[in-house]
Amino acid sequence: MPAIQLDGVAKQFDGVTAVDDLSLTVPEGEVFGFLGPNGAGKSTTINMLLDFVRPTAGTVSVLGMDAQARSVAVRERAGVLPEGFSVYNRLTGRQHIEFAIESKGVDADPDAVLERVGLDGDGDRKAGGYSKGMGQRLALGMALVGDPDLLILDEPSSGLDPAGAKEMREIVREEADRGATVFFSSHVLGQVEAVCDTVGILREGRLVAKDSVEELREAVGGDATLAITVDSATEEQLDAVRSLLGVDSAATEGGTVTVQCDPGAKTEVIGALEDAGVTVHDFETRETSLEDLFLAYTEDDAATEVEA
Repeated sequence: MPAIQLDGVAKQFDGVTAVDDLSLTVPEGEVFGFLGPNGAGKSTTINMLLDFVRPTAGTVSVLGMDAQARSVAVRERAGVLPEGFSVYNRLTGRQHIEFAIESKGVDADPDAVLERVGLDGDGDRKAGGYSKGMGQRLALGMALVGDPDLLILDEPSSGLDPAGAKEMREIVREEADRGATVFFSSHVLGQVEAVCDTVGILREGRLVAKDSVEELREAVGGDATLAITVDSATEEQLDAVRSLLGVDSAATEGGTVTVQCDPGAKTEVIGALEDAGVTVHDFETRETSLEDLFLAYTEDDAATEVEA
């Protein structure tokens, strides 16, 4: 049973199409990264999953339940960290967690939740005095209450320092390891790439890509950039590299040779240089990043809609 199933979903606001014929399946237990530029329809889609907004057309199923007919049951089994969450200034951190426990009707230890999200020792402070990052940790703690089957995280690393972002990623993987499904929307593409099994990219309300990051790299011809430190290299010596299968280009400047090639051709590139008499001291590679892929799918006129 899919954790999330959208079939032909559309949503219009006053004649403006926010989501257009969106079909998407997210399997149980997957960490799914949901990406798109501002205005692509991500927040509208999340709101339809939670029945805060109802689709103009199509069907939405969450955890095997109709998201409209059984919205209360869906929310009972889901943990949500909304974008732009605001704390209740007069309540303590512990009172926030206690409120979440009471709302979900579960038995949980508030202090254990606070400790898990890095707020142990701060539970008795009024949340109005929390920093933005602490408020984000508190919101994550509220979402985790009751071990939900589905976590919906909208910009979860907002306001977090690098250590906090790392802890958040670790929690996401822990939740997936226990069997939860995580629907993860973020503008911080490095965070998505670090934790997500599959990525979906939304453009103007339509799904234009859905696959693993590695498969998306292959789909857009994602070469590796190989930067090789050498004593020197001539154009004639580089011709030996350019003739290799999987090499798109090779150039030299000073003591660096830069080669665009398939990731699997790196060993052959180094060998060809050494066979041509070039002394190789070191090398490093940079594969196409998720940011590169995101731009390719959201800015390239050739981007096409994919089947979900």
